[in-house]
Amino acid sequence: MNNIEETSKFQKAIEVVEALSIDDQAILVELIQQRLRQQRRDELLQEVGRSQQEYEAGNFHRGSVADLFAELEE
Repeated sequence: MNNIEETSKFQKAIEVVEALSIDDQAILVELIQQRLRQQRRDELLQEVGRSQQEYEAGNFHRGSVADLFAELEE
């Protein structure tokens, strides 16, 4: 999709939300916030799982911050 189509969808969504009562808008905002928090938690859990797998596979390096910067400069 191009930006015009995305903007149009976004504008339509805003118009639909604005047509709701204030109470329904507040409920919708809370629902969206809860879903975003859950998505962030899910992403974090996935990343932790990947990190644990990498650690268990031995794909990690130990060292200081100075070691990290030295490696990045190479």
